[in-house]
Amino acid sequence: MKDIFQRFYDLYHYDLFQFLFYMVKNREQAEDLVQEVYIKVLQSYDRFEGRSSEKTWLFSIARHVAIDWFRKQKRTADGNAIDDDTVKFLLKDLAPLPEEVAIQNEQIQLMYQCMENCTVDQKLVLVLRYIQSFSIVETADVLGWTESKVKTTQHRGLKVLKSLMEEVYNKEGMTNA
Repeated sequence: MKDIFQRFYDLYHYDLFQFLFYMVKNREQAEDLVQEVYIKVLQSYDRFEGRSSEKTWLFSIARHVAIDWFRKQKRTADGNAIDDDTVKFLLKDLAPLPEEVAIQNEQIQLMYQCMENCTVDQKLVLVLRYIQSFSIVETADVLGWTESKVKTTQHRGLKVLKSLMEEVYNKEGMTNA
């Protein structure tokens, strides 16, 4: 079991943490949920049938853990702020110019804020597709959906996100660089 845990940790820990962080927007909570995912993986690994990749199976478990957490929460719009240290941790850019960092941080924070107006399903698809770089097929496997549903949800989520971000850019006179 130790070998299984170590392999999963080495291969997927960063992506798993990022996925859960993007969903719950809280570093400590994401860390707790990652631990919960690993516990579930270790408890059920002997039942893994290999019909999907281990990564897809792991993220499917993470999705269920995140959804369970959402169900237990009474989320409010003001409880979803992201702090600057966490943004810097997630960006990890290789020596960008200071003004690039400022613009990037601003755009990413805006994107996070606007994603809060997407449905949970739209947010799941956007995070898996664009942040975790899952394919349509992998995303469908993780979510237990058809590829068609993933594509439709992705399209609608991007439309909502783009519209909200453009609205903010226009309202605040920001440039969409």
